[in-house]
Amino acid sequence: MAPMETALATRTPVQSKLDPAQTLRATTALLSKIQSDEIARKNTATPTTPATTKPQSLLADADGEPDAENELPIWLVLTTKKHIVDAKRLKPGKILLPHPYLSTTQEPALRICLITADPQRKYKDLIEHPSFPAELKKRITRVLGIEKVKARYKSFESRRQLLGEYDIFLADDRVITYLPHLLGKVFYKGGSQRPIPVDLQGKRQSVDEQGNKRRKLSEGGTKAVKWEVRPQDVAREVERAVRSALVHLAPSSTTAVKVGTAGMEAGQLRENVEVVVDGLVGKWVAGGWKGVRSVHVKGPNTAALPIWMAGELWGDEGDVLEEAPVKSDKKRKRSALGEGAGEMAVIEVPGPDGKMRRLEAPGAKKSAVNGDKVETKPAKKSNSDVVDDDSAAVKAVEKSEKKARKEALALQKEEAKKTATSGTEPEAAVTANGDGKKAVAKKARTKAADLI
Repeated sequence: MAPMETALATRTPVQSKLDPAQTLRATTALLSKIQSDEIARKNTATPTTPATTKPQSLLADADGEPDAENELPIWLVLTTKKHIVDAKRLKPGKILLPHPYLSTTQEPALRICLITADPQRKYKDLIEHPSFPAELKKRITRVLGIEKVKARYKSFESRRQLLGEYDIFLADDRVITYLPHLLGKVFYKGGSQRPIPVDLQGKRQSVDEQGNKRRKLSEGGTKAVKWEVRPQDVAREVERAVRSALVHLAPSSTTAVKVGTAGMEAGQLRENVEVVVDGLVGKWVAGGWKGVRSVHVKGPNTAALPIWMAGELWGDEGDVLEEAPVKSDKKRKRSALGEGAGEMAVIEVPGPDGKMRRLEAPGAKKSAVNGDKVETKPAKKSNSDVVDDDSAAVKAVEKSEKKARKEALALQKEEAKKTATSGTEPEAAVTANGDGKKAVAKKARTKAADLI
């Protein structure tokens, strides 16, 4: 293992904890496994299915040649104790490799598409300038402005055709955030051909017109001014993007970065792994090496070989709980005003007259609040709550009294009817006309009503 880092008064870069010998053993074993698998596959191939024949992808370019065996990718897998980022980042990071797996001078030649800010003619002229490297100029076969991308590549078919025409897509850092919406999932679902950000602006001026070092704006200086971009600046950025490992970050504890291919030597892979690990830990892992859990290398169809593993599975002692949290069986009542509103909690709200009124918080018993005095209404009781003997006896007495009143009222009505019938017959016999009968009947009804 590499020596542990020591705390110094001045800030120094944290030393790598990777053991070069262990890294070399892992990369050597991985390459040997890939080669042995390829030999076994060729030996078991039948005449009807030649070993050199590979199933062609329906999404691959019809004119493209199948990938060579030495182009199988080698991945570095870094596992952290916490999520490396909080949100998914569609803009990849770059780590310059000492032994890049891509080159602008390799054969077959790379096909590069450069997406720039408008006007695109400015960058076409820079690439066509005589001072621009001729070998790199052959690789950049197309320059697209952001407005042209919007106008020409709206359909799914046109975007897929664009993806198959080029090997690498480079995009101006100023417009790369617009491309996920313009290019869609054709480019961003897999991640292998996502546009790589490049800086196509000139460098900032570090000195003023008099040759003095420029002061910061907060110190009373002037605003920073950038030099005009030159062909050499564009060429340098393109070369750097091609020679870098791309880091796609997502809210996860596992991050995979392509560090080479199966056609590289074990020593070259070892150096690439060490550089990429140092770049990841120093720039993106919170807490440095304390936040790293393990480092592995693997191929597309091989097991992950360990290079380094942490002795502890946590970063801080505060992350470890001595006992599991106890879950309460009671269901918590939802409150629109927070969790602090208890059963009798009181809050103050402005009334229509402008004065503050005291009301109960949601979840408390209903009450009428006047000033500082809280008048609570008796809560409605359920049938199961009123089971005491006194209340049952009072209800029985009230029920019997109500029944007796109904019976007495019925007897009075019967006596009144009998009296009215017996009193109207003699008077009806001596009455000669109909008017007399009506008067007698009305008098009888009035008497009966008085009795009731």
